[in-house]
Amino acid sequence: MEQHDYVKIPESRIPVSKSVDVVVIGGGASGIASAISAAENGASTLLIEQRGFLGGMGTVALVPAFCPFTDKEKPIIRGIGLELMERMKRACTEEYWEKYEHMLDWVPIDPEVLKRVYDDAVLESGAELLYHTFVGEIVMSEDGKRVEGVVTVNKTGRSVVRCKYVIDATGDADIAAMAGVPFQKGGEEGELQPGSMCYMLANVDRARFQRFLEETGDTGQLHKTVERAIEEGALPEGRKSISGLAWVSDYLVGVNFGHVFGVDGTKAEDLTRGAIEGRRLTERQLRFFQKYVPGFERAHLIATGEQLGIRETRRIQGDYVLTAEDFMEARSFEDEIARNAYYIDIHLANSKANMHFTHLPPGKSHGVPYRVLLPVGIDNLWVPGRAASADRAVQGSLRVMPNCFAMGQASGTAAAMSLVSGGQSRDVRVSLLQQRLLERGAWLGEKYIDN
Repeated sequence: MEQHDYVKIPESRIPVSKSVDVVVIGGGASGIASAISAAENGASTLLIEQRGFLGGMGTVALVPAFCPFTDKEKPIIRGIGLELMERMKRACTEEYWEKYEHMLDWVPIDPEVLKRVYDDAVLESGAELLYHTFVGEIVMSEDGKRVEGVVTVNKTGRSVVRCKYVIDATGDADIAAMAGVPFQKGGEEGELQPGSMCYMLANVDRARFQRFLEETGDTGQLHKTVERAIEEGALPEGRKSISGLAWVSDYLVGVNFGHVFGVDGTKAEDLTRGAIEGRRLTERQLRFFQKYVPGFERAHLIATGEQLGIRETRRIQGDYVLTAEDFMEARSFEDEIARNAYYIDIHLANSKANMHFTHLPPGKSHGVPYRVLLPVGIDNLWVPGRAASADRAVQGSLRVMPNCFAMGQASGTAAAMSLVSGGQSRDVRVSLLQQRLLERGAWLGEKYIDN
């Protein structure tokens, strides 16, 4: 067993900086929707984010596009999440709006526009924001069933935010883990999906690139070109195609390409190594684009993600564990608070392994039950997002931003409802929660259309 040295820290008195009804930890898609919905429903709400802006993987890691909001026939993720994407579209250039006005799947992200959109939307809801702040500890009730406060660390110092309800939108179930909630991580042998260092390239020529694709018959993911580059040693072994090129304009493109293996996103040491390796890989990929891909000869790297994009870490043990069988059979649930149609997307754990994709037919989706948001043993905590209670296969589908918005909207609404009733997370009348979500624009399936 690994040995550690320890230092005893003297007991200290920590000032209480704020008391709120609902505290949301993490400013990604699930945290943004949680904070907006909690505040809109009357709860005093504080959203704490460790960076200086919101957006999670879409801004911190520069993931270049929103995953689909539709089931290939209709939008099934609606409500707050869809509104925010549409708001970003309208805030972009006229050229961008003309290209993407009617697009709902794989919409390119302009990260600087999106940061401002998220700032404004959260503040307009009445929620408060606290940036550049990390939650390092929590304050539990004597019976260990409630989180009564969080200990924040920032340039001001250490302080406690007291709260009645908590939404863990960290993506890694950090708060739930601190509270002792059981969780799983990775596959049967502890393997984790790799991370990706996403980035943005300027000074590219989209029209020239499109002519190249038409002339060579290669796809937009450049399968043939990437395979040739690997054979010639210009790229390392691994992914045989580009996951995504998201064109913000005809001269600016976001890129999701390649993997960094063996990174556990809950370990700072791994994140450090992943950032360094990711930037080195990006430089190699830039040379590939300049040499092999017409339209990219003069490409200039303008930004890499602040951190590696992380696909999976912890999955909480909730009141219900969503399974691959639920996905494949497109099951519905009495307590569902969202629908999901994104395919099961599990990336290779090493450069020699295979990727796995499982799709539902167009028009089909499965329900996401309220119970997957409720960590066992804790009465006032919700965990929306990629750490929600699911098996590994379904986590590969549930983890994307549109689903995180939907789960966050349900969590924030439920927290505000709990405040009004004075009850616990499991006391929420799900039928009333569903009604509130529908009123706020969510879609829960055909059976609710006429209700």
